[in-house]
Parts: sequence; C-alpha cells; structure tokens
Amino acid sequence: MLIQENVPLAPLTTLKVGGPARYFVQAYTIAEVSEAVSLARSRNLALLVLGGGSNLVISDAGWPGLVLKITIPGIEERSQGDKSLFEVGAGEEWDKFVAHAVSRNCSGIECLSGIPGSVGGTPVQNVGAYGQEVAETIESVLALDLKDGQVHELCKEACSFRYRTSIFNTSERGRYIILRVTYALTPGGEPAILYADLKKYFGGWNTQPSLATTREVVRQIRASKAMLITPGDEDCRSAGSFFKNPVLSDEQYKEVSNRAAAKGLQIPSYPALQAQRKISAAWLVEHSGFRKGYGNKRAGISRKHALAIVNRDNATAADIVALKEEIQRRVEEVWRLRLETEPVFVGF
Repeated sequence: MLIQENVPLAPLTTLKVGGPARYFVQAYTIAEVSEAVSLARSRNLALLVLGGGSNLVISDAGWPGLVLKITIPGIEERSQGDKSLFEVGAGEEWDKFVAHAVSRNCSGIECLSGIPGSVGGTPVQNVGAYGQEVAETIESVLALDLKDGQVHELCKEACSFRYRTSIFNTSERGRYIILRVTYALTPGGEPAILYADLKKYFGGWNTQPSLATTREVVRQIRASKAMLITPGDEDCRSAGSFFKNPVLSDEQYKEVSNRAAAKGLQIPSYPALQAQRKISAAWLVEHSGFRKGYGNKRAGISRKHALAIVNRDNATAADIVALKEEIQRRVEEVWRLRLETEPVFVGF
C-alpha cells in the first residue's frame, strides 16, 4: 500500500477546488481499505473517504489527516429469480456500470445515465434523476463498519433510503466505508419514461424506445443542462445540483403557493413522500433574482442549469461557499424556505 504526502485534492473532484491531503492512500482491495483504516488509527489521523469526487466541496485548507480513495473494481453478474444481480466494486465509475447494465439489456438504472462519480457513492445520498433512484434497485451494500472493524452486508431495508438520504449520510454518517453494492435489475425490462423531458422527446413515438436509446437521450438532456462532464466546459466544472428540492407539508406548500400567487406566479410541483410535496429548487433560485450565468469571473451559476454552482476560473472553496450562502439567504428572504445543500462539505 503506497502512502503519499501532500497530495492535491482539487483535481480529484469535479468542482476542482480544495487544498491538499496530508496523507493519501488509494485502495484497490478490501484488505487495503482495512489496512488504511488501521494506519489512520495507529497514527491518530482524521480519516476522509473519497470516491469519485462528484458531490464534494473540499475546503481551501485541505484535509489534515489521511484521505482514503476507494478504487475497488469489478462487476459480477448472476441470476436470482426474475432479476439479474450485479455485484459492483465501489470504485467502479457509475456511468460505465450503467452502460454495462444497458448493454446487458437490464433495466432499472438507465435514467441515471451520465451521473458522475463512483458506484460506492450512489447509496450514500440515494442518487436519483429523471424518474429513477438507486433505492429502487439496490439489493444490498457491503461495507466496513468502523465501530467494530468488521465487514457487514446491509440489506436494502437496513439502509433506510429516503429522498437523497440513507443511514450513510444521516444517522450513521461516518460509520461505514462502502466496499461493494449489489443491484437487482430486470432483464428485458422497459425503460422508465417518467421524466417530463423524456415524455416530451418520446411523445410521438409509436414504439417503446430501447434502453440504449433512453440512455443516450438522458445523456443528451444532461449535456444540455451542463450536467454531463465535458472537458473544457466551465459549466460542467461543478458538484452537480448544489441544492435539494424542498419537500414540504401541505401547509408549507399552501403558504409558498400563496406567496407565489401574490407575485403572479405558479410553482411547478409534484407529489412526493406520501402527503408531502416536492418543489423545484431551481425555480426558487431563479425566482429569487438569480439568473443562469449569475456570478463573477471565478465562481457563478451555470449558464445552463440554475442549481449548478460552477468554478469558472481558479475559484477557491471560499468563493463557492460565499455564492452558496448568498443564494440561500436570498431564497429564504423571498420564500421563507432554507435550501439544503446536496454536496458534502469537507474540512470547513
């Protein structure tokens, strides 16, 4: 196991900001993960687990302890009843796995195409987009428990998946290191054409689109919103959607709707989580005075997506956080709602 010192972390994230890691280890096996954890404990080093770096804001000071990058590879497929189970190493690139599943004609994650990051990060915030989320297909998660040092397999129910949450980023944050994820996909299944843009695109079709076609269209939609990583495009230098869509009670939704009506506006919304309503964070941002492209030469809002804060040119983490707080303050002033952030903030 190679231990490096003072390794820059910004290049390992999609936002490209943040300082260095005092110590850095890249683990390709479960044994190396355990070894790195033991090393951190023996030297009393704070431990940061790094995946694909796609949902992360690292402080300008960096990380004073040990950064452990999970690079465990591998995709194994087996049949179980009417499902195909894919056991995938946490270090596999997520979109490559989606492409593999689609090539095997297995449905369940095709609308999650183009999302950056690694497989190990998907259970943490229950990654979702365009009508699907991984909670629908995750069968189990293999993880190292830092409490007892043992490897455990957690079933789907034990992960307590909710909208953009799981035990891994709520009640048990920092307890587990995800090593492998098993997904149960449907051989020969039809694509999920639920998202408005997908319905619009395929509206005139007389036949059901294939999984491959659906994947390609999802990637096109993401590219149009700068949510597909494209080298050289500053609008793609982001941590993805920076704010979660607020989920409101009926009473809260009524209050916000009345506030919008007083301005001659109507909030786009859709039912979510039983009696609650999920509303568009992007709409709230844009109707609080922040247009696409807002910002300065260093940090701003994407020209293609109101929820993406982008690193335009050598932005610092402090620049990103300052813009984030400006948006939150203004949305709260106008709509009396506090937007919650999606990325993980490290070293602040």
